[in-house]
Amino acid sequence: MTAACSAFLASSEDAKAIGYSLPPISHANDKHELGQLVPGLAGDAEQYLQFMIGLPLGGSDHLVINGQDSLVTRSNNEFGQLPGRATLALTGEGRTIKLGTLGTYDYLLANYNGSNGVSKFWYVGDLTGTMIIPAISVEYGQPSWALFASGPQSVPDGGVSVVLLGAALGAFGLVRRYLLS
Repeated sequence: MTAACSAFLASSEDAKAIGYSLPPISHANDKHELGQLVPGLAGDAEQYLQFMIGLPLGGSDHLVINGQDSLVTRSNNEFGQLPGRATLALTGEGRTIKLGTLGTYDYLLANYNGSNGVSKFWYVGDLTGTMIIPAISVEYGQPSWALFASGPQSVPDGGVSVVLLGAALGAFGLVRRYLLS
């Protein structure tokens, strides 16, 4: 019985994940666009993100990191009070990203490596589910990505803890039965 309950609970992970496609950052209706930098990342992504957040709406300025001068541009999208200092939480490659529950992550970075590389940021603090980041050009190929969070970091549980808890409770029940006999 314990094993059956554990298996049932563990299988419910992301049962209702929905894919949302983010439009390219240049699309006029992209309400989650935060901004971009050209050429792409040359150093610590957190520095670029903090610099971008500090820019006025629609503003741009140059940021030099590791000798590379990048033009950082902020979109005209108003998000209200943006979350505080965000730290790198998760990285990967490809276009599909699981955001987890609402508010787990605040920002998404897509780093497109090509002859003239570009990096793009989105505010995703009010989104959940599975995101599909846009492919902007064949020359850039598959982007690498990073998620940033400003709150306490926690790792989504994949059900392993539930299985282990069920196994431990089952073992305690057997030991108790053996000792009472």
